[in-house]
Amino acid sequence: MSVSSKPGIRFAARHPLDGEDLRLAEIVDPAALRAALWALVPSEKPGACATPEVRAKVLAVLKAANVAGRKAAEAMLFADGGGLPCAARISALQDELIRAVYDFALHHVFAATNLSSGERMAILAVGGYGRGTLAPGSDIDLLFLLPYKQTALGEQVAEYLLYLLWDLGLKVGHATRSVEESVRLSESDFTIRTAILERRLICGDAELFAELGRRFDAEVVEGTGRAFIAAKLAERDARHAKGGDTRYLVEPNVKEGKGGLRDLHTLFWIAKDHYRVDTREALVAAGVFSRREGQIFGKAEDFLWAVRCHMHFLTGKAEERLSFDIQPEIAARLGYTSHPGLTDVERFMKHYFLIAKDVGDLTGIFCAALEEEKAKDVPGIRGFVQSLRRRSRHIPGTLSFLVDNGRINVADRHVFAADPVNLLRIFKLAAVHRLEYHPDALKLIRRSLRLIDNDLRRNPEANSLFIDVLTDREDPAFHLRRMNEAGVLGRFVPDFGKIVAMMQFNMYHHYTVDEHLLRSIAELSKLERGNLGGELPVTSGFISTIRDRVPLYVALLIHDIAKGRPEDHSVAGAEIAEELCPRLGLDAGETELVAWLVRDHLVMSMVAQQRDLNDHKTIRDFAARVQTLDRLKLLTILTVCDIRAVGPGVWNGWKGQLIRTLYAETEPMLTGGYSESSREQRTQAAKAELRARLSAWDAEAREAAVDHHYQNYFLSVPIDEQVRHAEFVRDADAGARTFATIARTDKFRGVTEITVLAPDHPRLLSLIAGGCASAGANIADAQIFTMTDGRALDIVTLNREFAEDADELRRATRIAATIESLLNGREAIPALIARRRSPRTSPSFAFPPRIDIHNELSNRLTVLEVEGLDRPGLLADLTGAISDLSLDIRSAHISTYGEKVVDVFYVTDLLGMKVTGEGRSDRIRRRLLSVFEDPDGELSSPSVKPTPVAFGIVS
Repeated sequence: MSVSSKPGIRFAARHPLDGEDLRLAEIVDPAALRAALWALVPSEKPGACATPEVRAKVLAVLKAANVAGRKAAEAMLFADGGGLPCAARISALQDELIRAVYDFALHHVFAATNLSSGERMAILAVGGYGRGTLAPGSDIDLLFLLPYKQTALGEQVAEYLLYLLWDLGLKVGHATRSVEESVRLSESDFTIRTAILERRLICGDAELFAELGRRFDAEVVEGTGRAFIAAKLAERDARHAKGGDTRYLVEPNVKEGKGGLRDLHTLFWIAKDHYRVDTREALVAAGVFSRREGQIFGKAEDFLWAVRCHMHFLTGKAEERLSFDIQPEIAARLGYTSHPGLTDVERFMKHYFLIAKDVGDLTGIFCAALEEEKAKDVPGIRGFVQSLRRRSRHIPGTLSFLVDNGRINVADRHVFAADPVNLLRIFKLAAVHRLEYHPDALKLIRRSLRLIDNDLRRNPEANSLFIDVLTDREDPAFHLRRMNEAGVLGRFVPDFGKIVAMMQFNMYHHYTVDEHLLRSIAELSKLERGNLGGELPVTSGFISTIRDRVPLYVALLIHDIAKGRPEDHSVAGAEIAEELCPRLGLDAGETELVAWLVRDHLVMSMVAQQRDLNDHKTIRDFAARVQTLDRLKLLTILTVCDIRAVGPGVWNGWKGQLIRTLYAETEPMLTGGYSESSREQRTQAAKAELRARLSAWDAEAREAAVDHHYQNYFLSVPIDEQVRHAEFVRDADAGARTFATIARTDKFRGVTEITVLAPDHPRLLSLIAGGCASAGANIADAQIFTMTDGRALDIVTLNREFAEDADELRRATRIAATIESLLNGREAIPALIARRRSPRTSPSFAFPPRIDIHNELSNRLTVLEVEGLDRPGLLADLTGAISDLSLDIRSAHISTYGEKVVDVFYVTDLLGMKVTGEGRSDRIRRRLLSVFEDPDGELSSPSVKPTPVAFGIVS
């Protein structure tokens, strides 16, 4: 783009992306913009435009041009889908606004047409703006470059320009420095050095800009490349660690996240510093990337820019996190549609993660290769010693692979073509010898993926090598992840390839499906190595008794392999297992076992969290499904690893206790009545442990604390919690408090727990839930226990709202006071919740409610199973509706899976009998559905409207 103006004013000759069809003239017309500004000049008198009135008119012209240009850029983004061109167009628009203001200020505001040598100034774009790309909400980084020190004119021009840009609503980062200062600061500050590395002249003195370039290259860049590369790699690693060190988070940061734009920027910074190039074409010409890899890189860059620009346009701000609430709209903007098994947003996010994987592959190889290259440049004796250590040597037993500086590498470029089995053998050798992977080897693997065909998939040796890697005793997840990132895993097991980079559009799963599966393998490996004994005492105790590890590892690797299909993924996954396992070398019995584990991999979790484990029929039905003790052990291990791999904080002590209880209750049924400890023995052992932990108490108080609870409490609650509850009840009794609460926070899990002690009553849980909802608190879990003296001990777990524990505890105190008001009848739930009612979940989530009524799951009780979209006050509304239906809640099992709840209530009628009759069931179903469809209760019958219940509590 050629821009000219008055004589003596020099501008940048072209935009970095000129030559491509950017249609920049449709964004802004430089001549028309200047004509509009020149028309504001009231006279030819010097300084005639330095009035507030003229400045206001200048601002109006700039605003109109900026708004029109951005609207045009957004329209073109929709039309051609080009993310990089969009970023270039916005950058070009910004260039023209700055040039026009600079020109106008010099000529008509400050009347400085003849500049002295000291008044020369160049305005540079630096940082991301220096690359000639801007997202709609990006910061604009400017450097006002001076020959010497600042002059009055330079300060006035800079101030005039900056205030106009700020008034336009733009975020501007700026610095004013001389050439000398810029060079000196770049030598000691890598951030400044990086910004100036990407400098670009917008307007002003071109010679000044050239002088900075000459001195920067000679005094800053020359001879310091190794330190710069090390700093950028360390900066990248720190950024990745801060973001969770995975590119597979389901709400990724498009700019800063692993596999995002910043990784591309890191590559360009290093390339520009080391190879003195700044385009992907130049990287291909330099031999860093093949032509195909250069194309992949270009597509990735364009896609990420498109996503980022759409995000900024949609939200009207610099939004970098691709959160759930905007993912559907971004998917729609990019033209994705739903396919069987995958929604439009899930298809979009799968594409995103595949792109992030490409970025990770390319930048990882590039940066690792540079790291290796720079490591060879160490001079002197130290360099000689390191060269000896780096000297490659053949791995014993093979001529195809070498150990090169602690990394496995190929002996030559024909290793895989000569024997495709080597594409699996390299991972087996790396696992056996505990080696990392050389970047050259990874690059050659990616370029050889076409060799993985049906012949290789059916090759017995290849399959045996794969099983060896999968069941590695040290760190199978590490090698499987490298195998996945290199593309081998998805090609060798095509059904696994279908779930690579696949996300599930919900708030429960934190990672993509493939990342979740690999993390579950990591959990199993840690369990086998004895690293989880403190957290998982039961599974750690019996995992060494597993006779055949292979089916367990295979089942865990593929338990979610059928996600994204229209049919039930557990059933479809079992069918895949029946086809895959024989190919992998498993016999008929092992294949049947893997298929069963995959088909029923959710059963134990569901029973433990959503069923009454004190109901004998629950245990008997579960035992009938499991059939053998070996299967029970395998399913327990798989369930634990599966839950722990979902995401941070998903696994907790309460879930662990439920799994342990279910295992302990089922074991004797599968062993003909024999168990290492019967139910009664375990109860007595738990009581003895509690007595021992309360040994400092007097005997009478200690026995009272033990006698307060029924058997189910001792079998369900961890010992540390039992001690805490005992102290809590003792303190409440000492203060003669009928109603009491205690709260504690858990930053790691992101929750706050409130324990309530109160007289038992059918509406108690409803009132507690209402008190929480009235404060806008979301209940993630609830446990209810009836004590032997007629009181209830209810524990509710709330999602955390505040960062500081003190704020969370104050919120818990307010909630407790509200619950007490409800119990005393001073407040009513509908009025309280109405004041706070607002949808908690994004409208992006759609989950139709489902109400199931079961009489066959328990011999004594009716089971109400409720699934639906969570919102504030839901549990209060559900329990209130159940009470209004004249039902007595005997136990409740509250489970929250992100935006979805699965609440299970064991109930009887007021006579203590099961609920029978089709008409009664239909009425229950309609009433509970109305809680989801009509949360304000406007459609409910007046006869079942909740009414406050006074407990007559005196605190």
